[in-house]
Amino acid sequence: MINKKNAQPVEKNEEKDNMSILESIRKRTGLLVGIVGLALVIFILQSLLGSGASIFGGSDETTVGKINGTKIDRNEFAAKVENQLNMIRQNRQTQDVDDATRGQVVDYVWNQYINDLIIKPQYDKLGIMVGDDEKYQKVVMEPMPFIIQQISDPQTGQLNPNFAKADGSFDPNKWKQAIQSVTGDQELAVLQMEDQVVQMRMGEKYISLIKKGMYVTSAEAKAVMANNTTQANISYVMKPYTLVSDSAVSVTDSDIQKYYNEHIYEFYNPETTRSLEYVTYNVLASEKDLAAVESDAKRAAEDFKTKSIKEDSAFIQAESENGVVTIQDFTKKTMIIRDSSIYTAPVGSVFGPYNEGAYFKIYKLQGIKSIADSAKVRHILIGTQPDPKTQQPTRSIADCKRIADSLIGLIKTKKVSFDTLVKTVSDDQGSKTNGGDYGWFDENKQFVEPFKMAGLIGTKGNISPVETQFGVHIIEVLDVSKTRHNTYKLAQIFKLIAPSDETNQMIFAKASEFAGKNNTGELFDKGIETEKLTKRIADNLKESDRSIVGLDNAREIVRWAYTAKKGEINVFSLTDKHVVVKLATINTKGTKPLEDVKDEVKAKAIVAKKAEQFLKEFAAAGTSVSQIATKLNLNETTMEDFNLSNRNIKGAGIDNVLSGTIAGLKSGTTSKPIAGDNGVFVVQIVSKKQNPSQTDETSVKRQLEAMYSNKADQSSFTALQEMTDIEDHKGRIE
Repeated sequence: MINKKNAQPVEKNEEKDNMSILESIRKRTGLLVGIVGLALVIFILQSLLGSGASIFGGSDETTVGKINGTKIDRNEFAAKVENQLNMIRQNRQTQDVDDATRGQVVDYVWNQYINDLIIKPQYDKLGIMVGDDEKYQKVVMEPMPFIIQQISDPQTGQLNPNFAKADGSFDPNKWKQAIQSVTGDQELAVLQMEDQVVQMRMGEKYISLIKKGMYVTSAEAKAVMANNTTQANISYVMKPYTLVSDSAVSVTDSDIQKYYNEHIYEFYNPETTRSLEYVTYNVLASEKDLAAVESDAKRAAEDFKTKSIKEDSAFIQAESENGVVTIQDFTKKTMIIRDSSIYTAPVGSVFGPYNEGAYFKIYKLQGIKSIADSAKVRHILIGTQPDPKTQQPTRSIADCKRIADSLIGLIKTKKVSFDTLVKTVSDDQGSKTNGGDYGWFDENKQFVEPFKMAGLIGTKGNISPVETQFGVHIIEVLDVSKTRHNTYKLAQIFKLIAPSDETNQMIFAKASEFAGKNNTGELFDKGIETEKLTKRIADNLKESDRSIVGLDNAREIVRWAYTAKKGEINVFSLTDKHVVVKLATINTKGTKPLEDVKDEVKAKAIVAKKAEQFLKEFAAAGTSVSQIATKLNLNETTMEDFNLSNRNIKGAGIDNVLSGTIAGLKSGTTSKPIAGDNGVFVVQIVSKKQNPSQTDETSVKRQLEAMYSNKADQSSFTALQEMTDIEDHKGRIE
């Protein structure tokens, strides 16, 4: 148990250390320049987003688990989760929540306990630590990859503009200024980021020590070299277990019990799980539904024709799925309309509706532009710099425009050069060294659209102000390609082809009828066979799982599985299907009872019985491969130049026992009858020869050590957890 009285001062010391590194960062980072939304992007350290009004409930348990005898208090756990969620709610300025992100928060807090109670003690034993200088380097000077990832858009991968140069690449100066300027909750966010850096760096050092400890002996290297370079001429006879049907072998309850007792280690369950069997009733649009959606799409298409270009956005928002307004530019190479008349049609033409699988889609040609295939520009950025305290822009877009217009006047009257303004005025630090020049680019370049189009649509020598989310750019077109092509702006309306409520209710009634008629485990299995349904299986479900392969938002099903009795049946309604579920097995941590694995044990006992009988037959048939093959009417298989490193054997498949026997026998010897993975066999080594090795012993050692090292990362932490007594009931936190 943790001594809370002793733990308290440690927490205070850790807090003091964290504050000292933040102060160190502040001293090193210069100007106090704030970045709008800093807390939002920083808090997403583990993609932890979203929350609900209350995520706790349902269980009277006072704990959510136990780690090495230390109970995890439910209230303490809940408080930590709520603390994370409250900060994220504040940053998102919303109370919205979804089950997936709520689960991520719970998992994150649980992993903190795993780290504190299992992983950290290993670091302490080895004296692994991370100093302030190293922490500063990995947070500020050279941010670790996860920091860059978490301040980027998860959908597009693009950096938050507040931390990016005009070309979208990371701007270290902006990042330093952002870290420097944090206060209040934002300061706590940075401290959490620092803590994560510390944990990751200690983990890297821990794994590095393990990898450095990997050692391959000379004997091991020589054995591998021998297997790789030795070839054998062999002859063997095998009687496969499949040669006798399982139904022809009789096993008694005592045979099953005997096999279970002798192989009980095979039936150990490392954690508590559940297994489900289920059938799905997919909710699909009927022909009647399809006709109704198509009719509505045709009506929308006719109305779309009457709207002006200015009215299009409002009309699309009113008509399209979820109110999404989609207006995109296409070329002939990327065009998504199949009708080639789009290239000669007048602006305002409407195409469709087309049935495109999930949607009926309607398109309207809003405009045609001729653009250069590529262009070269340079720019001066008049940015909207945020105030470090209020996080509000200190320079409005209107101010930026006024400044830009004045500077353009100075450039055009040659009172000041473009190069001089780039160096003295531009807020884009990244382009100053190149005179504001970003080189040649085409429409596929990851520049913001207004910046990119100013070059592709512009003419050589043109200087103009262009507004983006970074501020106002003064862009000079240095050159454009001689070749050009058209782009076609298309406004799009999506009409979802979805089942009606009537269809949904009809399919639910069908699923409910099946569940009602087949309300026991035995009837469930018979019902599936009678109605020729497809039974699906979900194995090894943990109490905290929130998903099942093939089933979205399955948390309710998993929760039920941990309260239901074996064989119980239930019906669940998901987004696009209704599911009839049977709780097939309850697997508690530890050795599985014979009752729960009886079918599996019986199958293995049958194989063992076959092996026992085959061994007697082989022993009575003779001592050589040919004698046994003749007496038992089996095939004698010969192989020449069989490499000992090969595990796939002609006629036998992958049989590790047979492969190992071949490797271990000396030339000119014959094995006794042996029960292999796939059958009983006798093998003769006619001859063996060892070819010269193409690699030396040192190289083989390095290869083996590299192979073992590659497995060390996850295996080490998994092993630590497997050696720990863990009871995981975090799934009780909802």
